[in-house]
Amino acid sequence: MPVTLDPDAAAVYKAFQEAGRPAYETLTAPEAREYYRSARVVSNPEPPALESNQPLAIPAPHGTIPARIYTPKTLRKNNGLAPCLVFFHGGGWVIGDLDTHEVVCQKLAHEGELIVISVDYRLAPEHKFPAAADDAITATRWVAANASKLGIDAAHLLVGGDSAGGNLAAVVALAARDGDGPKLAGQVLIYPATDFAMSHPSHSEPETSILLTHSVTKWFCNHYLNGAADIEHWKASPARAKTLAGLPPAYVLTAGADPLRDEGAEYAARLKEAGVPMTYRHFPGQFHGFFTMGKLLQQANVAVSEIAAWLKALK
Repeated sequence: MPVTLDPDAAAVYKAFQEAGRPAYETLTAPEAREYYRSARVVSNPEPPALESNQPLAIPAPHGTIPARIYTPKTLRKNNGLAPCLVFFHGGGWVIGDLDTHEVVCQKLAHEGELIVISVDYRLAPEHKFPAAADDAITATRWVAANASKLGIDAAHLLVGGDSAGGNLAAVVALAARDGDGPKLAGQVLIYPATDFAMSHPSHSEPETSILLTHSVTKWFCNHYLNGAADIEHWKASPARAKTLAGLPPAYVLTAGADPLRDEGAEYAARLKEAGVPMTYRHFPGQFHGFFTMGKLLQQANVAVSEIAAWLKALK
């Protein structure tokens, strides 16, 4: 599938190439995390003013899961309780944290007029599969159980995330459908990883190997998975679930220059075929990772606004 980058995306890609940044797969995981964290200063847009931004510590079998709760100045409420999006950051299950995705969570809270809780799940390779998935499920269950204390309408609880976080959101939705979690009102899957087989055409096309290159995709997977057997498990590859029927309404976003493009599009199609209310949005001229780069890429801000509108329209 031919891909032509939008002019601003092409300019950003050129700047990244000229900066001579080392490829993540040549670094240790802690070094890669620091490079990723530092890049946010250049690419994240200005944050909106919120009512509050508070830390949370979510109890888990291994200790606690750090999180942040973002409350906007204008908040939709039903009987004094507000909808909530539990958000999982991207970064290949290896990099990324609460800070790298703070602004995008703030923007979703502000424009969606809902509470956003960002979850700092355990990262690989220190914590391999299924640690991240288990943390995501645990955190969502805890938010539901403590909803009224947090000012949240438990009947209007959603999950979402980008890339690895989109994978985790899809996994949480499957787990919740099957009884390991609360009933969810929706799922937001932003260029999600859905199938570790990595056999779709977009995993081998030269024009999709931009920023998230084919080699770094494999590096992330090797850090996260314990071995080939994990690929088949739905907690790693949600596309391997026997059926997608009965899942909550979904918003699925894909980008043209993205190794994950085809598996995201296929997952969206399968959701629709399974009778799940589904909104699909494709950004043909953008690359993987654009969603958090609103300072440099106007389409990132468009995507946030469209997702916020979808969240507000969801019944």
